[in-house]
Amino acid sequence: MVYVSINPATAEVLAEYPVLSQEEALALVRRVHECHQTWRTTDFSQRAQLLNNAAKKLRENKEEFGRLMSEEMGKPLAESAGEVEKCAWVCEYYAEQGAQFLESQPVPTEAGRSYVSFRPLGTVLAIMPWNFPFWQVFRFAAPAMMAGNTFVLKHAPNVTGCAEAIESLFRDAGFPADSCRVLRAENEVVAQVIADDAIQAVTLTGSTRAGRAVAGLAGQALKKVVLELGGNDPYLVLEDANLALAAEKCVASRLINGGQSCIAAKRLIVVDAVREAFEKRVRDLMATKTFGNPFAGSFDLGPMARRDLRDELHRQVRESVAGGAKLELGGEIPPGNGYFYPPTLLTEVPTTVPAFREELFGPVAAIVPARDEAEAIRLANDSCFGLGGAIFTRDIERGNRIAEKELRAGACFVNDFVRSDPRLPFGGIRDSGYGRELSIFGIREFVNVKTVYVK
Repeated sequence: MVYVSINPATAEVLAEYPVLSQEEALALVRRVHECHQTWRTTDFSQRAQLLNNAAKKLRENKEEFGRLMSEEMGKPLAESAGEVEKCAWVCEYYAEQGAQFLESQPVPTEAGRSYVSFRPLGTVLAIMPWNFPFWQVFRFAAPAMMAGNTFVLKHAPNVTGCAEAIESLFRDAGFPADSCRVLRAENEVVAQVIADDAIQAVTLTGSTRAGRAVAGLAGQALKKVVLELGGNDPYLVLEDANLALAAEKCVASRLINGGQSCIAAKRLIVVDAVREAFEKRVRDLMATKTFGNPFAGSFDLGPMARRDLRDELHRQVRESVAGGAKLELGGEIPPGNGYFYPPTLLTEVPTTVPAFREELFGPVAAIVPARDEAEAIRLANDSCFGLGGAIFTRDIERGNRIAEKELRAGACFVNDFVRSDPRLPFGGIRDSGYGRELSIFGIREFVNVKTVYVK
């Protein structure tokens, strides 16, 4: 059995990687667990220095890593370079802030001394997706390693080259060789890994279906788990919005990473008073966007990462149109090799079709009509997901009220598109998962919050 890495722009095989047997996988995991026994004793200054080394290695090899990402999953080279830079940022952020985030906190009691200590849990299994093959790993790995944990990386098979590069990078930065290892294993073996005593916690970024499966396995083994799952983010455009800004931000969010982002603008919910004008702006903007092989020119979008993903997206578009949505732009698979899909715009989207109910993981924008603010909020919350959302309005207090009190999501932005930032917690509710990554909350997910009471 092998993992196969395929260039989605050409459908050519890039490399094949052997999959580990159950015995090999468990032996690897136990070596990482053994490494933790030493790594957890290192002080924060040593960990910080190694994270800064990793940031330096990322920047030194930004072009190489960027090309690897573009080859394996198809994103434009400029976006790949930006992803590497963001990984360096999160390493530096936790190198600077991690010790403070995990500093023991005194609590006055009747004891001579009582305090809360934050100690590493152990070895964490990280199950990561293909869409941001470096960033998804580093936004977990930087805080986990700074906290004194080690980890095993079960990456998506189609970006195994990226996984191997990340393992090598940590080693080259000076981390112990077994503090971070790649696990090339099938799902049945992963289930055994989760149950093994060497693993103390699990983090997964992926689909809701995968999250349910992993949460069930982790629950049976009583292991801590963090889940960052799918999203169907609503972007509300109100009657007093700056339409030029709203259209620009919505289109940018919808098309970043070829639309293959859990926090992309998925449902553009627009009040009737400005819907016609907004639709025109979005249609005109999306019509200017180009797509093609990242290595053959400067394009706004590359291919989708896999053929099956493109086929599923096209099914959702066709069923949405059949159910009453209006196709304004795109919506046809182009001829030739590669897994390309054009920027696509659906308008007059009813609440019963896939474009409203399901996550569309590709460059398809869905405009949903709403009578007024109240209906826009109701439609936004009419979803099983709860990852992100945005509001566009010139009334900042109005936007703040809706973001804080009305939208049911883990992150709500006003007059900008949702993005992850090392300084802010990231995660969702409902079918978008639970737990948080990034900021102080992310580094405290995989620690033992320990009470110490000295009489």
